[in-house]
Amino acid sequence: MNPTLRKPLLMLTLAALVAVPVRAAEDGPFWAGHPEPASFSKLHVDHLEKAKAAVARMLAVQGKRTVENTLVHYDEALIQLDAAGAQASLIESVHPDSAMRTTAEKVTQDVSAYGTELSLDRRVYRALKAMDLAGADPETRYFVERELRDFRLAGVDKDDATRKRIKALNEELVKIGQEFGRNIREDVRTIQIDPAELEGMPQDFIDGHKPGTDGKVTLDINYPDYIPVISYARKDEVRKRLYMEFQNRAHPKNTEVLQRLIARREELARLLGFPHWAEYITANKMSGSAGAVRRFIDKVVATSGARAEREYQVLLQRKRKDDPAAGAVNFWEFPYYSEQVQKSDYNFDSQSVRPYFPYARVKQGILDLTARLFGVEFRRVENAPVWHPSVECYEMFEDGKLAARFYLDMHPRPDKYNHAAQFNVRNGVAGRQIPEATLVCNFPGADPDDPGLMEHGDVETFLHEFGHLLHTLFAGNHRWMGVSGIRTEWDFVEAPSQMLEEWAWDPASLAVFAKHHQTNEAIPADLVRQMKRAKDYGEGLRTRRQLVYADLSLSCYDRSASRVDAEAFLAERVKKYQPFPFIEGTHFTCSFGHLDGYSAIYYTYMWSLVIAKDMFSQFDRNDMLASGVAKRYRDTVLAPGGSAPAARLVENFLRRPFDFEAFRKWLNQEEDGKASVN
Repeated sequence: MNPTLRKPLLMLTLAALVAVPVRAAEDGPFWAGHPEPASFSKLHVDHLEKAKAAVARMLAVQGKRTVENTLVHYDEALIQLDAAGAQASLIESVHPDSAMRTTAEKVTQDVSAYGTELSLDRRVYRALKAMDLAGADPETRYFVERELRDFRLAGVDKDDATRKRIKALNEELVKIGQEFGRNIREDVRTIQIDPAELEGMPQDFIDGHKPGTDGKVTLDINYPDYIPVISYARKDEVRKRLYMEFQNRAHPKNTEVLQRLIARREELARLLGFPHWAEYITANKMSGSAGAVRRFIDKVVATSGARAEREYQVLLQRKRKDDPAAGAVNFWEFPYYSEQVQKSDYNFDSQSVRPYFPYARVKQGILDLTARLFGVEFRRVENAPVWHPSVECYEMFEDGKLAARFYLDMHPRPDKYNHAAQFNVRNGVAGRQIPEATLVCNFPGADPDDPGLMEHGDVETFLHEFGHLLHTLFAGNHRWMGVSGIRTEWDFVEAPSQMLEEWAWDPASLAVFAKHHQTNEAIPADLVRQMKRAKDYGEGLRTRRQLVYADLSLSCYDRSASRVDAEAFLAERVKKYQPFPFIEGTHFTCSFGHLDGYSAIYYTYMWSLVIAKDMFSQFDRNDMLASGVAKRYRDTVLAPGGSAPAARLVENFLRRPFDFEAFRKWLNQEEDGKASVN
């Protein structure tokens, strides 16, 4: 996930511009020392003032408007706003001090407010529209055309009263979104169990969960506890209790917050001339319309149904070995019985691979693997200033030259963002500044005495988020900020990260770093192949779960807010797309953060996966460490950033338009792995 894209569609201008005058490079780290809330606020107030001054200089230009006398000033404004907005968004999500988080929230609000004001400023729009682009390169032309379109989508052509209301709604939406996310982040629930109820858990997990003075073991809903417990705990009641707490995060607080969010977005869409928010938010995506999204969902539904039903029957039959009278498999039982099926039908136990994935080695292995594939070098910056002692800073070098910087904030702690995502820090601009970004995850291994044995799914997640990071870093060397970094259509954003997950299943790639934390033995290739065959079971069910989310997301925004009942919609879509019964008493919509950030377009994960599977077809599955295709992929897909439509970038790489065929073959592969395409 890329939270840079979580903001409402009110910062269109911030996401699409800028030229670079000849200035000294500003390549120092964004985080220096240990700022107090007041100094952090002042730094970003200064960014805002510099942005406003640059816009004033742009508007003061007399005579013929050119790239040099208009975009240069606009560039300066957007560079300043990009830094303030991205850095504040990160700090409000990760800083351990509540005062700093509150200050960062206020900065985000201020930057968003000015971004909205800018996107509604007719003088700015006219200045950009009046520029003489004769002789401009294609990248510049594309950037300006896209920006002018986004100004119109923002409402710049509306009357004064309408633009005033649009601005107020956008400012309110930022605050509502922050409230929605804060409620999720701060609601870390726990359960207490007897030590004997840890039966079935890995020994390292048991060792790391000693009873308290009351003799009870405490489990929380953060991923390092939740995923192993829901997968391995033999006692059904333990899994159910933790599942219920996980599914009820931010309930009941976010029930009303979500309804308010949906209603304000509907009002905004109607002011902008669209029948509903879903039609508005898809207007500048690859899909182009809410109707196209609905047709895409239906296409995946038709492709996945038979396989999902077969897989469910396998699960149910396995459960009946424990409970002959069982009539259904419940959601909290799905991971557990999937593990049992993998053992019985595929001779694979997920716990058998965990010793090969200690966090520190996985981290270094992913750095080494991607450096090899893409021809770069990563160096740790020792004693770098960071916002928490567990955070690490790295720099990326190419041909011996500093090219980018990033931070790894990888372990859970109170009040920290509790999912996994890449946060931009600042986008790179050629000759001006290198790109900076941060990975924020919640993996085990924070305790120096804990090897931090990861699930293989954690390794996949690490690679996924690192795919976002590489996209940001490799695309951060353009003349214009508007095309620098991950500026492609949102439907494409997840494709590079989803494709990098493929290396988590390659025996040769895993052998680079997956070594037993006690014996140093590399993970056996046969074990990886076993894991791959076992993993292929369940893809139909997992795809159908993604369809639940995609349809829920679209349905909350493709009609009047007065007709939206998110919880009822979820129950209906579970029944429509999945054989599992809906679990009464759960309120997942309260913690489904994508209903804020992605709003109506959760479908983009599946849309991107279709493209990712097609792009992966170009790689040699027998030699996935080869750098040739990886270099061509980097140059044609990642490095261009948002300098051309995503479909064209993919076509440049594939040497043809992308299609649905690779995805269809993958989803309908033989479940024993004999016809596996990946």
